Amino acid sequence: MSNQARFNVAIVGATGAVGETLLEILAERRFPVANLVALASERSAGGTVKFDGRDVVVQDLAGFDPAGIDIALFSAGGSTSKDYAPKFAAAGAVVIDNSSAFRGDADVPLVVAEVNPDALKQRPRGIVANPNCSTMQMLAALAPLHRRAGIERINVATYQSVSGTGRRALEELGRQTAALLGFQEVTPEVYPVQIAFNVIPHGGDFTDNGYTTEEMKLVHETRKILGDDSIMVNATVARVPVFYGHSEAVHIETREKLSAAEARALLEQAPGVSVVDDHADGGYPTAVTHASGKDPVFVGRIREDISHPRGLDLWIVADNIRKGAALNAVQLAELVAAERD
Repeated sequence: MSNQARFNVAIVGATGAVGETLLEILAERRFPVANLVALASERSAGGTVKFDGRDVVVQDLAGFDPAGIDIALFSAGGSTSKDYAPKFAAAGAVVIDNSSAFRGDADVPLVVAEVNPDALKQRPRGIVANPNCSTMQMLAALAPLHRRAGIERINVATYQSVSGTGRRALEELGRQTAALLGFQEVTPEVYPVQIAFNVIPHGGDFTDNGYTTEEMKLVHETRKILGDDSIMVNATVARVPVFYGHSEAVHIETREKLSAAEARALLEQAPGVSVVDDHADGGYPTAVTHASGKDPVFVGRIREDISHPRGLDLWIVADNIRKGAALNAVQLAELVAAERD
């Protein structure tokens, strides 16, 4: 991208876990920032966040005039995005939103940088949506397989870390773990039941069909990003006592036969994907040993499904805060910036 083009960038939700990571990645990737504005709620205003080695004072979003902002990275929840993203877009900013507020809207592109970057170019409302973190990591791995052999059906079980719920969930897991190791009782506050040393088969809100909103996101977002409404998706979401990093057991059925060796070769060439697939103890990626704090989507346990003639099984792991939210948003901002070169 051109060294002359520089951009006024706003981070909405700058004090949250994703906001902090956005600031880190913008600096790491040397995004051409002319002026960085950190925005949050009134209770956080007046504090500071770090950007590129300096302190930036946090401003109150409610009283901020978005005029002059070129790119706004939103990570402050769906209700905040619905209220403020259109205002930033109307003022001339390209909004890249991490919430679920606009993902289902037909006139808002839903983009994974490595999968469907061209979709970014058509944004009539000036808003671009980041997918759900679980969808994003799954499709980074599945898109090259779909292009080669066509995916008919996806059956996925996710094992999602508590950081996806927010800072209070991280604190709850730490607090409960310490209490239980001290033989003390715990009371759940963020989750409906104890999360420490437990697995909760629940993410989001329950819908009329018995699935949860987190599970249905995987259905709708997969079809929209891959541009194929015929793909059948069945999802089960579970929350696990891990701080950072989502894991997924993914089973696919393809239209054409694709061997495990062919799939492995495609994944080894896929952008943003790292294959860790040795058939030996520890020869697979995990949330802690590989994904946490890292950029790639890691794929292992690649094998042919012995129950289906055109089935493949994969294990997919990624840092849900870094790749699943912040990194993709910055990559989309880089694509927007490149349009002006």
